[in-house]
Amino acid sequence: MSSSSSRGAAATGALPQRVHIVGAGLLGASLGLALTRAGAAVTLADASPTAAQLAADMGAGTVAEAAADTQLVVVAAPPDVTASLVVEHLRRLPEATVTDVASVKGALLDAVRRSVTGAELDRYIGSHPMAGRERSGAIAARVDLFEDRPWVICSDEATPPERLAQVVATASAVGSTVLHLEPDFHDSSVARVSHAPQVMSSLVAARLARMPVEGVALAGQGLRDVTRIAASDPGLWTQILAGNAAEVRTVLMEIREDLDRVIAALALEPGALAVLAGAIAAGNEGQQRIPGKHGQAPTQYATVTVVIGDEPGNLGRLFAEVGELGINIEDVRIDHATGRRLGSLDLFVLPAHVQDLVDGLLARGWRLPDHAEKRTEADTPNEGQR
Repeated sequence: MSSSSSRGAAATGALPQRVHIVGAGLLGASLGLALTRAGAAVTLADASPTAAQLAADMGAGTVAEAAADTQLVVVAAPPDVTASLVVEHLRRLPEATVTDVASVKGALLDAVRRSVTGAELDRYIGSHPMAGRERSGAIAARVDLFEDRPWVICSDEATPPERLAQVVATASAVGSTVLHLEPDFHDSSVARVSHAPQVMSSLVAARLARMPVEGVALAGQGLRDVTRIAASDPGLWTQILAGNAAEVRTVLMEIREDLDRVIAALALEPGALAVLAGAIAAGNEGQQRIPGKHGQAPTQYATVTVVIGDEPGNLGRLFAEVGELGINIEDVRIDHATGRRLGSLDLFVLPAHVQDLVDGLLARGWRLPDHAEKRTEADTPNEGQR
């Protein structure tokens, strides 16, 4: 890879039959599971023999050194050792294509360039699957982790098409949508859609650390949504933030400017309400640009809320009855009631299906608080919400 310009079109090819994965954590083990399912022969290596064997026991591949005829090496190790491992395998396996899954691309490419050049460098293609969980390690691996997720590939015009095709085929085989981006654009983008959100989530969650338990008990779904990723691995995220420090710093400084304006407005001087409303409205505008289901253009769904009891089988029965109505649930959100074995389930559906869903659920005895006036005295409560 000799420059940072992007490729506009993807090469296509067959999935490499021999893949070596270096790093048996969440991403490495999940990739091993998915590639094994797709028919590739996967070998695994990790600095921790226990981690490698755990991934193998889960079905992610076989613990072994990379064979001489390995076609593709995927470095799925922590960011601070990724560059050295890429260089090591470029030299160890002179016929193999080498890629990685690190979340920072520009600094990594620069580090690799300092050690290798020419044809050797052309065998390295940086990539980044936009997938993960707040849990880490092979034990958290999932065979479907990459399905319907973007997989960024950073190649250029000097990249041999047959090597690019191997990386594209690998990403496609595990269900990802391939995007070709320049490394610098990638790093700027992930700072906004991933790295800065992690910092903000952690900072909000940190406010709860010394809060009285009675106050924390008031938490609702909004707080859970904001702080879900605050459970992420501190060691890994320290490396990620350090690797993309300049871009993350730029985003956080922009956020700080907005936050300062909101803080000043909360003194409630004249004009303050316009500032507060503007901050929330700007958030509305940004949120509406987030891709919808399966990466499609954002879709405005309608919400139908169902009160449901916290007993085994209730969720399954509800989803089955929605299926009987012939309505697809586009998304779902659960909010648990504090101190009660009840929860409210928000079902997101296309607006055209709302009335059929409401009528069907009410007829089956489900409790819909937003449509309580439609119930009659003859309605019999469903077992799931008694």
